[in-house]
Amino acid sequence: MSRKPAAKAKPRETGRLPLGEAVVRPTFRRERSALAKGIWPVAGCDEAGRGPLAGPVVAAAVILDPKRIPRGLNDSKKLEPEEREKLYEKICATAEVSVAFGSTARIDRDNILRASLWALAAAVKALPVKPKLVFVDGRDKIDCGCDCQAVISGDALVLSVAAASIVAKVTRDRLMKRLGAEHPGYGFERHMGYSVPEHFAALNRLGPTIHHRRSFAPVTALLGEAVAGDVIVQAASAGLPLSLPEELPSA
Repeated sequence: MSRKPAAKAKPRETGRLPLGEAVVRPTFRRERSALAKGIWPVAGCDEAGRGPLAGPVVAAAVILDPKRIPRGLNDSKKLEPEEREKLYEKICATAEVSVAFGSTARIDRDNILRASLWALAAAVKALPVKPKLVFVDGRDKIDCGCDCQAVISGDALVLSVAAASIVAKVTRDRLMKRLGAEHPGYGFERHMGYSVPEHFAALNRLGPTIHHRRSFAPVTALLGEAVAGDVIVQAASAGLPLSLPEELPSA
């Protein structure tokens, strides 16, 4: 009686982790393309501090040296504070760098978007070398005296913009730590002025400082004022709502 050959055992399948999305890192491709066309210097610019309730918005502009690009440049939001600090020092040692500040007064007068765009343009104009092309993070171009290209998620895609994001973030963090020492109890040195429970508790307990943005709704509410354009209404006495327009018109 013939036997059927035993079926071969199927090889054991090893568990494989699902492939995640490719890690996106900024590159020097756009700058190199411009350089190949004879367009140089090329700068990247970015800002830090649009969202906080206190402190200025800080913009930075950076022209990287193609022969001395620091390793590890990335979107500042993807870096640990220690990494940002080290890269900040390397950027300042090898590149052309400038910063500009949009004050709380300017933010309250013009709105945060306009103050940010003004600071970005001011940072580019303050560079020691005038660029021929500027890449700016976001949707909006800036009036910087040369060609400008807005790149959405530019800090994650364009190396010079990533460098600018690091400079802007470290500069602002250092400033907020100084403000934290000058105004103890608010925790600026920890939350950098952002909307966190610790900050709201301090605002309720101590009230706003001169560095708080009066046009931002939580601060306005504490001041008992509703701001609409150039009209300030005492909401507490008038019983008016404390809602704010997304953007305040320029004064």
